Amino acid sequence: MVPQLSGWANFYVIVGSSAGALIGLQFVVIALVASTRTQALSSAVRAFASPTIVYFSSVLLTAGLLSIPHHTRTSLGIVLLTVGAAGLGYVSRVGRHMQRQETYSPDRGDWLWFVHLPAVAYASALAAGATAWSVSAASLVIAGGSAMMLLLIGVHNAWDSAVYMIAHPPTDRSE
Repeated sequence: MVPQLSGWANFYVIVGSSAGALIGLQFVVIALVASTRTQALSSAVRAFASPTIVYFSSVLLTAGLLSIPHHTRTSLGIVLLTVGAAGLGYVSRVGRHMQRQETYSPDRGDWLWFVHLPAVAYASALAAGATAWSVSAASLVIAGGSAMMLLLIGVHNAWDSAVYMIAHPPTDRSE
């Protein structure tokens, strides 16, 4: 068993609850603006709103999985390796979606917050999984940092999307 994991219980309760609440808020925002946005924006939504939900969901998933009792070093390693590898695969899809959508031209900040920083966070989860067998205490610190990084990336991206929607209101469809 990994006895150090019990010391992380409060951290994962807080981080997981925050991610869950933020997922709910994202759904509300998307539902509220859906009626004011055109169908042409669906590609941009997939490229920019979906990753934010996935990043929050990754935090929630990690918190839930690491809160399962009686982890061994092997189960801890497998969980973190899986989250990291799946996340890196997803980030590559995000990059392709950002390139293909034609509604918005992503700038360097978009690439940083939607692709590069999430890739670092998921690579950290992968590294945490790889070190679970040899240095489980360090592995838990790395995994916690990865979860916090994804949570903060999601908050930034949600805020950035909200500011963009306010700064770029939809045009009047009756014209």
